[in-house]
Amino acid sequence: MDRHVNIHFLGATEVVTGSKFLIETSEINILIDCGMFQGLKNLRELNWSHLPVDVKSIDAVLLTHGHLDHVGYLPRLLKQGFMGKILGTAPTLSIAQIILKDSAKIHEEEAERANKEKYTKHTPALPFYTVLEAEKTIEHFQVEMLDQWISLSEHVAFRFQYNGHIIGATFIDLDINGKRFVFSGDIGRPNDYLLDNPKKPEWADILIMEGTYGNRLHPKEDVEGLLSALAMETINKRGNLIIPSFAVERLQTLMYVLWKLYQKNRIPNIPIIIDSPMGNNVLEVFERFPKWHKLSHESYRNMCAHVTLLESYRETWDSIDDQRSKIIIAGSGMVTGGRVLTYLQQLIDNPSTTVLLVGYQAEGTRGRQLVDGAHEIRIFGKYYPVNAQIKHIESLSAHADQNEILDWTNSIKNIPEKVFLIHGEADALNTLRIKIKDTYNWNATIPHLYDAETVLI
Repeated sequence: MDRHVNIHFLGATEVVTGSKFLIETSEINILIDCGMFQGLKNLRELNWSHLPVDVKSIDAVLLTHGHLDHVGYLPRLLKQGFMGKILGTAPTLSIAQIILKDSAKIHEEEAERANKEKYTKHTPALPFYTVLEAEKTIEHFQVEMLDQWISLSEHVAFRFQYNGHIIGATFIDLDINGKRFVFSGDIGRPNDYLLDNPKKPEWADILIMEGTYGNRLHPKEDVEGLLSALAMETINKRGNLIIPSFAVERLQTLMYVLWKLYQKNRIPNIPIIIDSPMGNNVLEVFERFPKWHKLSHESYRNMCAHVTLLESYRETWDSIDDQRSKIIIAGSGMVTGGRVLTYLQQLIDNPSTTVLLVGYQAEGTRGRQLVDGAHEIRIFGKYYPVNAQIKHIESLSAHADQNEILDWTNSIKNIPEKVFLIHGEADALNTLRIKIKDTYNWNATIPHLYDAETVLI
């Protein structure tokens, strides 16, 4: 085997989206994750560019987990000539299938709306990918088991290891000619409501690690106390509590916490509306893979029975017209799309409305604008005044904070030759770089977009 490996950083460099890392060896070329950029316009525009590598030469894609910023570019990869297998755990590929089909549908609808209402400079506006292209991508999926070394070529093997974060999520150990490359994916948190604690890597010659919260600690918030107070306040104001939520994990966690609060008599029987067709599909993934989470079958059933799951868009409007105080959980989590936009169009100008943002809000998203105190937000080309009360809690984040990242690395027995910090904004990564140096005396670097690094093996 040739004595060097090239690592190409094709996304998630000094930003938290667009994860893509190409590993070139003399035997095989592997792409770790294949995500879309989200947030700022200049980032989103990168999605439309071809990757600056020979896509046809990529033999396989390994997915750490099913979030859009880790899988959402896959149909474009096929368009550029990729013909190999896409490998992940069973829940990851189930989530990826849901997310790709849902986002393809949204891309088609947005292109159609842009062409009809003419709020685009592109003529015609085209979907980023179609439902048909998403379905063709799914045909390349291949399920692999946890904790088993899988050979990709004579001197290259990998294994998936449980990583919390969302159902199915893993970090990846990649063995190339006896040298261990570790890709963290998104690191989950200890003591999660629904998931077990992440496993930890024990050896890493080359460590490629996320740092979304590399410059901060999650606040010690009383999530249950805050949710029960907001529920009571919503009833007293005769208003609505709108919680924009990611369909994967965050939505199920919120359902679980609200159900437990009702069981403990900490909130009254206020209607809880789940308006996320994708979230409903993810709930079925929880039902299908009970070994991947803590919920018993009975708890799962009771939790689902406690809420109202909406399906059709007509039901969204029925929910808006319903004068009762209620809690509405709807996608998407950073208010970048989904049905939550319809609720906000109708209700964000009302002082009796409260919007609760949970978890990380990336730069350039409506969620970040609201957290930063925007007095108006733009939805489908029109501006809406923000008279609603805006609240933000970070402790439901599915990402490890700085201490939890350091804890995740503390079982590594060797000193890594190279540590690359990715999947974080520049300040977060730089703070984490210094902290790693102070804690372990490891030298970490922060790659730029399209950097390539050569590693001798």
